[in-house]
Amino acid sequence: MTISVLVVDDSSFFRKRLTEILNASGNIQVIGVASNGREGVELAEKLKPDVITMDYEMPIMDGISAVREIMKRRPTPVVMFSSLTYEGARVTLDALEAGAVDFLPKNFEEIARDSSQLQRILKDRIADVAGSRPGARPAATVSKPVPARPLQTREAVPASARPAERSRSVTPAQSAAPAKPSGQRTPAKSYSVVAIGTSTGGPIALQRVLMSLPAQFKAPIVLVQHMPASFTPAFADRLNKLCQIEVRQAEDGDVLKPGLALLAPGGKQMMIENRGGQGRVRILPGDDRLNYKPCVDVTFGSLAKSFPGKTLGIILTGMGADGREGCRLMKQTGSVVWSQDEQTSVIYGMPMAVAKAGLTDEVLALEDFGPRLIEGVS
Repeated sequence: MTISVLVVDDSSFFRKRLTEILNASGNIQVIGVASNGREGVELAEKLKPDVITMDYEMPIMDGISAVREIMKRRPTPVVMFSSLTYEGARVTLDALEAGAVDFLPKNFEEIARDSSQLQRILKDRIADVAGSRPGARPAATVSKPVPARPLQTREAVPASARPAERSRSVTPAQSAAPAKPSGQRTPAKSYSVVAIGTSTGGPIALQRVLMSLPAQFKAPIVLVQHMPASFTPAFADRLNKLCQIEVRQAEDGDVLKPGLALLAPGGKQMMIENRGGQGRVRILPGDDRLNYKPCVDVTFGSLAKSFPGKTLGIILTGMGADGREGCRLMKQTGSVVWSQDEQTSVIYGMPMAVAKAGLTDEVLALEDFGPRLIEGVS
């Protein structure tokens, strides 16, 4: 099956280069190009592409405004092209909020060593997002933003750029998995840590979940989001402004505390140690043998060892199967696992992998995680 693509960018060179690469892939065809956001919106309605690639800085209408219009008129998977800077991260997160599914660096040299690798990465990314659900995310936030805290000053290759295990859209029959019957819930208990892992679609999913939690949430939270190193500081700052709990990028030696969520830094690995009953963060260099930096399995595996039977693991939307083996280790110690349902997942890959392995205690819609966390963490 051929995947149709609309390329929206004000650079004629970039439009031509991207078109050449995608058309050479075999099962992808660029059916239209646009030089500004307004033209992109119009062609999206006219051509009905399977996927749209979008620049964010364009004349007449910028990429974020174009994404919002496309989501109103005809929701379509959108991949944003952005710069790997703090400002580029901020704008990309705005685009994801507007409805974009994923992002890639504008500079091809940042995501591939050679042309064959570049073609494979772009082909895989387009194929993956073609089966996504841009309309799966809630149209409104689950709670009202609270007054923003002052931003903390921090120093400013995407997860999108890695060769990853791909997930595709699945039918209900394929996604059937062992899970607790509807209405059956795990009892409320005291957890040493709540750990959340996610990938594609995760920035907005995490935002929705964390915004619903009170400042005095009773457990520490650790977050693992597949994201490049230049993006995680901006993402942590964004969450900290929107949420009542405190959110910041984790640093080596950080102590886990109730009401504090620590985000794993991009390009590195985060492990949690138990020192006299107190959770402490270890930040380690990214290992080239691992596709994911940060990796959910690494963090969850460390929690299985450090806090056996005392961790609540949560897997949200994302491609691939990262988190499955970490959840398996946690379940072997008696810990609890929740996963997102297919209907509200942008990409039902990571949650499906956990559910199909029979590791999920509860399958929840995205909007239900916040209330269940408040109810289920004593």
